[in-house]
Amino acid sequence: MRIIGRIFFGLIVIFVIAAFAAFTVFWWRPVGINNLINKQTIQLALKGPELITQLGVIDNTLLDFHSGKLSSYTKEEEDRQLAQLLKFRQQLDSYGPEGLKGQERLTWEIMAWFYDDIIRQSAFEYGTIRVNQLSGPTVDMPQFLTDIHQVVSEKSARRYISRVREFGRVLDETLARVKDDRANGVIPPDFVIEKSVAVMEAFLEGGVAGNPLVTTFEDRLAKVEKMSDEKRAALIADAQRAVAENVVPGYEAMIAFMQDIRAEATHDAGIWRLPQGDKLYAAALKSNTTTDLTADEIFDIGIAEVARIEGEMDAILQSQGFVEGTVAERIDALVKDPAHHFPNTDEGREEMIAYLVKLNDEVMLRVPEYFITIPPQPVEIVRVPEYSQDSAPGGYYQPPALDGSRPGRFYINLKDTADNPRWALPTLLYHEAAPGHHFQLSAGQLVKGVPFFRKIYPFTSYAEGWGLYAERLAVEMGMYVEDPLGDLGRLQAEMFRSVRLVVDTGMHHKRWSREEAIAYMREKTGMTEAEVTREIERYVVWPGQATAYKTGQLALLRMRAEAERELGDKFDLRAFHELILLNGGMPLGILEGNVRAWIREQQAA
Repeated sequence: MRIIGRIFFGLIVIFVIAAFAAFTVFWWRPVGINNLINKQTIQLALKGPELITQLGVIDNTLLDFHSGKLSSYTKEEEDRQLAQLLKFRQQLDSYGPEGLKGQERLTWEIMAWFYDDIIRQSAFEYGTIRVNQLSGPTVDMPQFLTDIHQVVSEKSARRYISRVREFGRVLDETLARVKDDRANGVIPPDFVIEKSVAVMEAFLEGGVAGNPLVTTFEDRLAKVEKMSDEKRAALIADAQRAVAENVVPGYEAMIAFMQDIRAEATHDAGIWRLPQGDKLYAAALKSNTTTDLTADEIFDIGIAEVARIEGEMDAILQSQGFVEGTVAERIDALVKDPAHHFPNTDEGREEMIAYLVKLNDEVMLRVPEYFITIPPQPVEIVRVPEYSQDSAPGGYYQPPALDGSRPGRFYINLKDTADNPRWALPTLLYHEAAPGHHFQLSAGQLVKGVPFFRKIYPFTSYAEGWGLYAERLAVEMGMYVEDPLGDLGRLQAEMFRSVRLVVDTGMHHKRWSREEAIAYMREKTGMTEAEVTREIERYVVWPGQATAYKTGQLALLRMRAEAERELGDKFDLRAFHELILLNGGMPLGILEGNVRAWIREQQAA
């Protein structure tokens, strides 16, 4: 027994030494760029309690050190994060790019671009509207607390209450920041202030007992097993006290401040009104499009695309006997025509999902002709949960779990079936499911030999560009041959994205008013004034974001056209799609370099 004990002890010592050596190699001086990026990603995640919770890996385990905390929103913390990013960028230079090849070289280029982009935007200390009607702590934090933080036990409930108290600190820190912004010339437009105040007042209007931070907590506590009624009542009382003492005063102070600065606000919509506004917008465009396109170039592209699409839509409408009125007026009449709606009943909703399943089955039969790698995970088509349908978009996609335990899911909003006429559904499906985001995000998970960051990339122009490219690809796949109105739905969706190029650059660069942007979008899309107003006011507070979609699509189409032209008979569409998808997301400029290198390889072969 003693010999066995010594052997066992010796094995433990060897294991501990090996583990420590591996940890030392990974943490103190990582071997290889992949280990470096994984280490940096972990370091970034560890500083953000909310991010760790969103990843959902260690909450409510023995490793949970964070779920009673919230991040710091101070200027000092922002400076610390920037210093850390600068350090990460310097570390990256010690690992390449010289000597790197293949995926390692690509990883270096992607991470260098990502860090440089954040550093570039951080040069503008006063360039964002921190509190607005769509985002910022007054909007994002309640959603995080009610939807993301899991309440599954007494301990997790007490951590939730701790976070509600922490929310009061976050509101205080945010108020200090917006006061500093005001002192440096950053005041939101009057209509943004009004909408922001309305959102905050709506959050408070139910009183403490009716506040969402309390009512949703009660609902989740009711599902916790083996908890006495007395314990639930005590926890609910603690949550109410935290809301009353910490959250309500923070909102009231923010509302008072916003109302105070209302008199100083103008009605100007564009970012040009801020200090260094033109440079701010140029940086925002570069970040969102991942290109060097100027505002004038993007505006001109938008105008040209709107004219092209309008002509194609008119041709389809006329061929179907719709000849009276403008294109937008005829589209509006089609949208409202009950003949194209599924019944707004449980049976009608089931019929709509069955129709989408049928479309997905049909497109999946054709994808082997266009793709080499087909997602191993299926895609489920389900309705948006009823509790969130009021604020959810018409449809969205959730990627499969990284471990394969959950399939991809395409969520369709069935609050009112009239919101999605039958002829608009095919394009929504092809964008969100196959061959759109389901193929793109599933492929990203299959990339081998890359750090975790490469599987969860944040490049909207690549992701949404592929979604729009997939809509166009569906035409080549023959999905609209017997469905001209479905093709009209595709063009309507493309028109919407093209109009975004015009109104975003129109407001932020050419100094269009909010009203001019609303009028243009209504004229070209046929959307209602309420829908258009929400869209335009979104572009006001998120400059440049709306330009990513169409820019990405056009870049992919341009890369494909170049490959077809250079390779001629050697061009293989399936191989081209493999190249685009099986390297994951990246800035468009890097992707273009990848495509050109592939062209040279094919020519040499």
